[in-house]
Amino acid sequence: MHGPPLVGWLLVVLCTTTGAYCLFSTRAGAAGERRAAGGDALMGLGMAVMAVPATVLHTRPWGYALFAVVFGVAGLHTLVRARKEPEAHHLHHAVGAFAMVYMALAMAESPATPAAQAAHAGHAAAAHEPAGTPLLTGLLLVYFAVYVVRGAAMMVPVPAGAPGRSCVRGRPPGGRELTHACRLSMGIGMLAMLLTM
Repeated sequence: MHGPPLVGWLLVVLCTTTGAYCLFSTRAGAAGERRAAGGDALMGLGMAVMAVPATVLHTRPWGYALFAVVFGVAGLHTLVRARKEPEAHHLHHAVGAFAMVYMALAMAESPATPAAQAAHAGHAAAAHEPAGTPLLTGLLLVYFAVYVVRGAAMMVPVPAGAPGRSCVRGRPPGGRELTHACRLSMGIGMLAMLLTM
C-alpha cells in the first residue's frame, strides 16, 4: 500500500483479524451464510495483503495484476450469485471486489516505488502522488462512507421508549451482530485504503 507505514500495519491487523473470523465462520451456519462468510474472508484477507506497506512487501507489477484478477473473478462470481439470490450483501461484496480491482490497478500504475517510499518514509504524505482517477476514488469513498455510517447506525440500539420503534429495530438478528461488525470494520478499512492510495 502506498501510504504511511503505521496506517498500513493497522489495516493489516484489522483486516487479518476480520478475515480470520470470517474464515472461521464458514464452518457453521446455513449454506448461504457460509458462502457469505467465505466472501467476507476473501475480502478481509485480500485487504490485509494489499495493506502491507510497499516498503516491506514489493509485489512487483505482476503482484498487483494478480490481485486484480483474483478480485475481478470474485466480483463477477458475486454478481452471478446476486442474480440468483437478490440480497443486498451480494451487491456490496461486488462493489468491494471491484474497488479492490481498482485499487490494485491504480497502485500498479502509481509512480511510487518501495525505494522512494523508504527514502521519504518520514514525510510520505507530503510527497505522495495520488493514484487512480479522482472521480472514481471519490465515488467509492462516498459509497463506503455511507455504508459505514449506515452500518454504525444499525449497531446502535434504539431506546425501548422511542415512539413507534422496538428496541431491536435496525439491528441484525441475534448472533449475526458480530458478522455485521466485521463487515463494518472492513468498510472502515476500505475507506482508509482509498484515502491512502
